[in-house]
Amino acid sequence: MIDALVDTFYARVRDDRLIGPIFADRVADWAPHLTQMKLFWSSVALSTGVYQGRPMPKHLPLPIDARHFDRWLEIFVETARDLCPPVAARHFIERARRIAQSLELGIATAKGVMLAKDERFMRPAQAWTPD
Repeated sequence: MIDALVDTFYARVRDDRLIGPIFADRVADWAPHLTQMKLFWSSVALSTGVYQGRPMPKHLPLPIDARHFDRWLEIFVETARDLCPPVAARHFIERARRIAQSLELGIATAKGVMLAKDERFMRPAQAWTPD
């Protein structure tokens, strides 16, 4: 189930107009990334401990904010509901929400932004300048 969830989710992510380009700019070879994500979800969902990575440092330099996490979650929720029995989908979705929340908070903090309860991180918009 984890293999199908990860493979289908990232296929959908690659096609997404908002978050697809962020991945495309950073993932040249999808096979190793998908393998790592399967280990990650095995650890998160089943407490296997097979993933030993550190997700936060990999996400800190990304040009992402609340909008990107919302879209990531939207795709994840759709995928989990499409592929998993309801109990398993809820299990995956709850963990995905916690992960997104944690990463968003960590990125905000690293950027010097202290979020209040239920406040979201939005990257400052760059001023438009004519060419």
